[in-house]
Amino acid sequence: MPATATGVHHRSYRSDLALRHTRAEKARLVLVVAALAALPFLVDVYWLSVVNTILIAVVGAVGLNILVGFTGQISLGQGGFLAVGAFTSALLYERAGMPALVSIAAAILLTAVVGAFFGLPALRLKGLYLAIATLAAQTIILFVVRRWEWLTEGQGYLDVRPFELFGVEFVGAMSEVMWYATLLVIATGAVLAARNLFRTNLGRSFMAVRDHDIAAAAMGVNVTYTKVMAFAVSSGFVGLAGALTAHYNSTVSWERFTLEESILFLAMIIVGGLGSVAGSVYGAAFIILLSPLLLELSRLLHDLVPGLDAQFPALELGAFGLVIVLFLIFEPRGLDRIWQRVKEYVRYWPFRY
Repeated sequence: MPATATGVHHRSYRSDLALRHTRAEKARLVLVVAALAALPFLVDVYWLSVVNTILIAVVGAVGLNILVGFTGQISLGQGGFLAVGAFTSALLYERAGMPALVSIAAAILLTAVVGAFFGLPALRLKGLYLAIATLAAQTIILFVVRRWEWLTEGQGYLDVRPFELFGVEFVGAMSEVMWYATLLVIATGAVLAARNLFRTNLGRSFMAVRDHDIAAAAMGVNVTYTKVMAFAVSSGFVGLAGALTAHYNSTVSWERFTLEESILFLAMIIVGGLGSVAGSVYGAAFIILLSPLLLELSRLLHDLVPGLDAQFPALELGAFGLVIVLFLIFEPRGLDRIWQRVKEYVRYWPFRY
């Protein structure tokens, strides 16, 4: 048997529908699982908290990529939908006394409904005009969250008691590890759900509308239903990310869900790769890791460049913008395409192609 696959030849429908086809893909999956299992024992609490933040961001980035990358509907309302999920789950869990899983499920459903409502302009608008419409959704939701005093009882923020799952509270020295295990399961489930979504009729309808909505309609795709469902499904993922953010941080404030958050998630899918579920994972990890890595770099260069720590916010913004510009110029298809090229190079080496 060759060390690398020269082609993938399916002899059954079961083989064709498998997510992993070659031995190399299965071996990489085993290595990833082993690395994720060993991660809590290899990093300290701070870096584990960064990883937990990445896992939450993965869920939101996958949801946004469903809408923007796979359906072609631009959205600048990610922060607003995150706020809907966060406040809904926090209120039901803290004030109504609902179990955590029930409050999170309710947050997903309500955010999906809100997303479908604000997605109605997509039936008439495209491109920049749709982006402005979703920006209006972001502004409206944030205005309601800021001005509705009942939500926070006039405090401007909402405290959330420690997360409890199956009778176990996530408190103490092991809380980050427990969060890591929980978020890893949820993020993995979100990625698998998205991967399998695009093997269904609905997922293929999303891609057909993205490629050419008129041609999709001529083929029998209900474009109206597909666009609204794209907003609903995407917002459901985002609502899940918002709910997890509320429980993980133990506090909810409107300041966490501004337009900057929407742009941050857009950067994740641009850097990772539009129209790629794996790219959403790569992009979320890259963008979230950018800030702490730059902070570590500024500390290392503190003696060589005095005052660099004081300029860190400007350095962070500059690096953020530079990364987006460089990817748009040199690799618009993002990290996912870079990884594909690396695999192709290894597969065909020593030949060029």
